[in-house]
Amino acid sequence: MPKPDSSLSAVVVSGGKQYRVAPGDKILVDRLAAEPGSSLKLDRVLLFVNGDEIKVGSPAVDGLDVEVMVLQHRRGPRIESLRYKSKKRVRVHHGGRADLTALEIIAVGGIKGETKTETKQETKKEARPKAEAKAKAKPRAKVAAGKAEVEAPEPAVEAKPAKRATRKKETK
Repeated sequence: MPKPDSSLSAVVVSGGKQYRVAPGDKILVDRLAAEPGSSLKLDRVLLFVNGDEIKVGSPAVDGLDVEVMVLQHRRGPRIESLRYKSKKRVRVHHGGRADLTALEIIAVGGIKGETKTETKQETKKEARPKAEAKAKAKPRAKVAAGKAEVEAPEPAVEAKPAKRATRKKETK
């Protein structure tokens, strides 16, 4: 089933696992042999949804691929398993961490959707001029009646934490 909030999505296979993706999504897959910053194409697309158009592959949709960019290589969480049988001297401990690759989906089926990172950058650009305008505004100088002198700002006084009251011992 496609994501309800997005009209463009696909189901792809990477490392024997299936992932439902849309442009701008970030996913963790099993380690791929690619350098961070490079782009790849995942060609095993099982399902493609673009609005009302749905293509289902058997086993894969021909001619479609998903373009991804490698963000980084990292490791997954530590997973441990213990097996213990009392009075039998059976204690088996297994553990490890998975090697993963973080991917960002650029285009699905050759169609680039509006990515989440682009929308965040646009909102940051719009927010910056307002913040700079506030920073550039100069504080108004206090003018005494009849005097044209500007008062110097008072130094900030740090508040000391109040001392805790000591317990009074009762006398008998």
